[in-house]
Amino acid sequence: MANVVQPLDQPSNYKDSQAKVDRKRQQDFLSKSSTLYIGNLSFYTTEEQIYELFGKCTSPEDGGGIKRIIMGLDRNTRTPCGFCFVEYYTHAEALACMKYISGTKLDERIIRCDLDLGYAEGRQFGRGKSGGQVRDEHRTDYDPGRGGWGAQAQLERRREFEERYADVQDGPGAVATGGGDWKATEVPTTTLKRARSRDDDDDISRLVRTIFVP
Repeated sequence: MANVVQPLDQPSNYKDSQAKVDRKRQQDFLSKSSTLYIGNLSFYTTEEQIYELFGKCTSPEDGGGIKRIIMGLDRNTRTPCGFCFVEYYTHAEALACMKYISGTKLDERIIRCDLDLGYAEGRQFGRGKSGGQVRDEHRTDYDPGRGGWGAQAQLERRREFEERYADVQDGPGAVATGGGDWKATEVPTTTLKRARSRDDDDDISRLVRTIFVP
């Protein structure tokens, strides 16, 4: 009788676009792989949280355990961008994680686990144009756990804001801001001199008589 429910410990049909192997060889590698790709993580999930959760499926008594965790990073900012790689010592541990952890919640997000061909240097960086993951480039919804709006949506919103701001600046009632270099204008100082009057001449004559006439 055919299986009605698909086994939870089977890899998906995803194929890495940069992997230089055909589908058959990929399946062969995955059948022995001890590396998991973890997706849909929050940008704020830490390596310690991942180690604590994925360590629950290890079997140290059989020589297993987590070998290392590689956090996915934004190519430009070098900050977490929502994925990681978990390397185990055994293939069985990786399958156990796919069976028991994939589809569960971490930081209020349903995470996805899939067998991976194996980590190679450079794969820790996002492949999107803005530096993060491709899925976040064209996302139109607001996701607070993954940086808010998608990268393209953020650019469009910023462009709309700049156009609206420019319309306000140039529209009726706009306040001039004085774009050039301000230079103080020197106001010439003038000394006001009162015109000489007849009364002044009389005062002078009176003063002279007082001094020289006995």
